Amino acid sequence: MAYSNVLVGAAGPPQHITVRRIGIADLTEALRRGLDDFLAMPTHAIFLCLVYPIIGIVLARLAFGYSVLPLIYPLASGFALVGPFAALGLYEMSRRREAGLEVSATHAFDIVQSSSIGGISALGIVFLVILGVWLAVANAIYAADFGYAPPVSMRAFVHDVFTTSAGWNLIIVGNLVGLVFAAIVLTIGVMSFPMLVDRDVGAAVALKTSIEAVVRNPVTMAVWGLIVAVLLVLGSIPAFLGLTVVLPVLGHATWHLYRRTVDAEDSPRPTVMPRPHRDRSGADFPINLLPWQR
Repeated sequence: MAYSNVLVGAAGPPQHITVRRIGIADLTEALRRGLDDFLAMPTHAIFLCLVYPIIGIVLARLAFGYSVLPLIYPLASGFALVGPFAALGLYEMSRRREAGLEVSATHAFDIVQSSSIGGISALGIVFLVILGVWLAVANAIYAADFGYAPPVSMRAFVHDVFTTSAGWNLIIVGNLVGLVFAAIVLTIGVMSFPMLVDRDVGAAVALKTSIEAVVRNPVTMAVWGLIVAVLLVLGSIPAFLGLTVVLPVLGHATWHLYRRTVDAEDSPRPTVMPRPHRDRSGADFPINLLPWQR
């Protein structure tokens, strides 16, 4: 029974899920609302997403220190592959604000207590596997062009990539393969994770709905994927620090895109087990932000 709940939710397969046709105007409106959410909750959003540029900087430092420089670009682009899963807290914050409920940083962790956590975890594992496969494939492409010897230096690496035929083959093939991975992630993740935050429908139903949304709106979703890619590149340029704005805006916007695309009102909402509340003083900050300390 537990496995069934993970796949189709507590109430079994829902009967009435409508996937609407959307256009470029819907993408613009979703971005506008996502920015509005970010401006209304900037401290919370930055708190949730600050980890990503920090990880990016740490990964860059590891590259310089441990000769994994060729994986810097695949790791940076990997943000896009795990983005739908990583933005779960942002979806929940946008959902609560849209419903007129109280919003705080700790509410972003309500999904841990949600009855949808099984389906969310199952899809999260799928996304982590995809990320791992992408890194392995990217490393294999680099090895095929340059061999297994590490770059001598940063300068030599950049020179070889941009001035040799092997380097341009790496750029072209690597980006084409990366585009395939990005298309897969977009197709299975653009609606599935927001839907699991909103409805207790299970991983299989959410996955099917996401695929149906992309199939029904191929051009619009392709444009959305391009917008996400461009914004992630722009956010990554200044030492990944721009991601503190780009990631939360995209996360909130994805929630509103889901709301404009999918009508699942007949499906049950997930139940959230309440956390025991204990009063804490200001001296407990920032520990009192952590859900396991609540």
